[in-house]
Amino acid sequence: MENHIKTLHGLPDEVIFCKRCVINNQRPSTSREFVKKDSKIDTVGFGEDGICDACKWFEEKKSIDWSNREKQLKELCDRFRRNDGTYDVIVPSSGGKDSFFVAHQLKYKYGMNPLTVTWAPHRYTDVGWQNFQSMIDAGFDNILITPNGKIHGMLTRLAFENLVNPFQPFIIGQKNVAPRIALQYGVQLIMYGENHAEAHNKIGENYSPLMNIEHFTRESDEADLYFGGVHIKDLPQFGIEDKDLFLYKPLLADPIRKAGIEVHYYSFYYNWSPQENYYYAMEHSHFKPNPDGRSEGTYSKFASLDDKIDGQHYFTMFTKFGQGRAMNDACRDIRDGFITREEAVELLNKYDGEFPKKYFQEFLDYTGLTEERYWEVIDNARSPHLWHKVDGKWELKHKAQ
Repeated sequence: MENHIKTLHGLPDEVIFCKRCVINNQRPSTSREFVKKDSKIDTVGFGEDGICDACKWFEEKKSIDWSNREKQLKELCDRFRRNDGTYDVIVPSSGGKDSFFVAHQLKYKYGMNPLTVTWAPHRYTDVGWQNFQSMIDAGFDNILITPNGKIHGMLTRLAFENLVNPFQPFIIGQKNVAPRIALQYGVQLIMYGENHAEAHNKIGENYSPLMNIEHFTRESDEADLYFGGVHIKDLPQFGIEDKDLFLYKPLLADPIRKAGIEVHYYSFYYNWSPQENYYYAMEHSHFKPNPDGRSEGTYSKFASLDDKIDGQHYFTMFTKFGQGRAMNDACRDIRDGFITREEAVELLNKYDGEFPKKYFQEFLDYTGLTEERYWEVIDNARSPHLWHKVDGKWELKHKAQ
């Protein structure tokens, strides 16, 4: 029977689609950066009514008093604001529309003195680099941290081969960089943009403005760490020594607590809208959308533009979980009222899972993978409860209707 078919990646046996948007219960509810192969994962929450947590949260947001939330934001800024010319808030910023919006609002509307910090993409796209420079030119100091290319490339390869997640090294650094710089500069406030719970984490995470420090810390030096699916003690066989992992190791929690560092989400204080952030960035900087008219794997053109490996991130997600970049965009656009569910289904059928060919050869060169090895990893990652072959081609068994 269908429910006895083998499942991979710790996913639920039964595939359930949300009745309001087009997400299904195969979507991981949170990033798991320090994992080994086949670790169990949590998936997006669903109620007995067949509605996902993200859609339920969107309805809850309609009752929020946003003027009161802005009052709380002003009080937060007043609590951390400095008048000696030093930085009083760290904003992790790629130069994309969302991080630009947060930094620009904090500086020009609320009078803060932000330092933007950037964990470099694996490989900058031309438009990504232009948008990054446009952010700086709009009035921001910035620290760009670019990791050792040899080490980063090997970790990316290991993450692809072992976890089918080539974006893992980027995600790790992205989480660590802001707290690390905050400690170095003595800044106590870090402001991220959107809480992941807005889109696919557990609904209860939206009730606090604070990021749990467990997302980027460890309690002791003895923590059991994996990078690219490989235990830290086994990485030397791949040419990676302990000294190479300084930027990747999660910070110790105790110094973060003692320094009084707080990590907040701007989406707690503001009715978050990625599309409105795009218009804002267009108005207040020289932000450019994808010059190709849309990004591979989706119909949108203004998100995740800076990294040539972005496409591989979404394609491997599609391979592992049966949902790709178009689904990610469509679910948000349904909730924001820009498209109907019926329109979303058509967009998924047209774009979701489109292969990102534009930078494919660069990805192979960067990781040292052969094309044969690449497809071996991809096809081995297809869970039998999600995929089957029809006339020699892989097709999903379950699609949004």
